[in-house]
Amino acid sequence: MRLDKYLKNSRLIKRRTIANEACDAGKVVVNGKVARASYDVKEGDIIEIQMGAKPVKVRVLVVSEHATKADAAQMYTVTE
Repeated sequence: MRLDKYLKNSRLIKRRTIANEACDAGKVVVNGKVARASYDVKEGDIIEIQMGAKPVKVRVLVVSEHATKADAAQMYTVTE
């Protein structure tokens, strides 16, 4: 699954267009490297989002095409 779509489905970022813009601006890092919106997300990847005052770092647990609001929180775990 594309990175921008994963960020939207997991509700880490509200809209896919905003996720795409964040990737283009270099604010999303996957496994220590700046990632493009087309990056193919895999389970176990570490995603760092540097938007706002506090950066968010998560580990991908599940990659799912469709997720309900309750399932979205199960797609990742927040790490330090």
